[in-house]
Amino acid sequence: MTASDYILGIDYGAKRVGVAIAHTIARLPRPLTTLETTDHLVADIQRLITAESIGLVIVGVPRNMDGSESKQSQVCEAFARELSGALEVPVRIADETLSSEEAESALHALGKDYTKADIDAMSATLILERYFDEQGDSSGI
Repeated sequence: MTASDYILGIDYGAKRVGVAIAHTIARLPRPLTTLETTDHLVADIQRLITAESIGLVIVGVPRNMDGSESKQSQVCEAFARELSGALEVPVRIADETLSSEEAESALHALGKDYTKADIDAMSATLILERYFDEQGDSSGI
């Protein structure tokens, strides 16, 4: 497998960052971990990129229900720009509107206990699913 075979999805938050991973061919995203939002966040993401052979990073950006930008949209886009400048792999954005609510609903349906960190990681999984949906039938990146 080459470095471009895997994609990292990121659900950025003020306290935690949900992270998911998917293979570009199989397109089956799964939660990977949750990171704390600290001064070392970019370095933590870089370590994941190296350890997991990531070739692309997708950062979720929420929008208002009418599709317009919100304050959080601007925060997430700024974080994506920061990552783009710091990482050696491409960084793109994808819509994450209501992903946390969908993630919590999916976890609740499993009937098991879950934490806010679990919701964040599942939200990152949904971000990757939306990214793949936006890409259509094309394989790879």
